[in-house]
Amino acid sequence: QVQLVESGGGLVQPGGSLRLSCAASGFTFSMYAMRWYRQAPGKERELVAGIANFGGSTSYADSVKGRFTISRDNAQNTVYLQMNSLKPEDTAVYYCNAVRQVNYWGQGTQVTVSS
Repeated sequence: QVQLVESGGGLVQPGGSLRLSCAASGFTFSMYAMRWYRQAPGKERELVAGIANFGGSTSYADSVKGRFTISRDNAQNTVYLQMNSLKPEDTAVYYCNAVRQVNYWGQGTQVTVSS
């Protein structure tokens, strides 16, 4: 049974930091590229960051470059998203995505940036 379980979301003040985690099971994690997406109320889901299957390359949306860092631990079957200098516009539900021939999705974790 494939599972992607996100954690680490919450309420944070502007300028603060959060670290999201996504624990994977039920598939060969190291073979999959991993991505973080987010969806704010009334907006389409957008790609935030991606990392290649063996962690060799990363990519970021322009809106988060220099503030967010994606990483993975293939031994722990986990992908992370370190989010620094958070802004109110980062408020969204954040989803973990595993990509190869098929896509797997987590259930999402809420991130709210507000004073």
